[in-house]
Amino acid sequence: MPIPKIVVCFVMLIPLFFVSCTSNDVYFQYRTVAPGGWSKDSLYAYDVSITDAAANYNVYVNIRNRGEYPNQNLWLFIRKITPDSVMSNDTINFYLADQRGKWLGSGVGPVFEMPVLYQQNIRFPKVGTYRYEIFHGMRDSVLPGINDVGLRVEKVVK
Repeated sequence: MPIPKIVVCFVMLIPLFFVSCTSNDVYFQYRTVAPGGWSKDSLYAYDVSITDAAANYNVYVNIRNRGEYPNQNLWLFIRKITPDSVMSNDTINFYLADQRGKWLGSGVGPVFEMPVLYQQNIRFPKVGTYRYEIFHGMRDSVLPGINDVGLRVEKVVK
């Protein structure tokens, strides 16, 4: 009895499904901003557990914004605290819209998502929990139009 074409197609697509679902993410988490906007006093904290100090990692900051965000760019202050309580501070600036006001990143409907590569091919010197704290560095005390602030850490596959 011949095998129906639909069964053959289904069997061939199953391995693709499993390959496409594999991820190198070690950590991926969003924090939702209050409906009134992102206050200058509000920071979003992420505790990243690193179990392999020999591996290389990429760290991304992900921003989800709506059309009412009033600026083209976004300044962020990022504090990293190592497992042995050593603190480092960093500042990044990136664009959410081009010069004509068209939102960058991807989005469907009113929300756009912009992943920004913050650190590339880095090593965490020790196994343990690294804490990232993110707060905005814009002049406005409250930023409207920011939906979520996320952090993603992925292991680099060689």
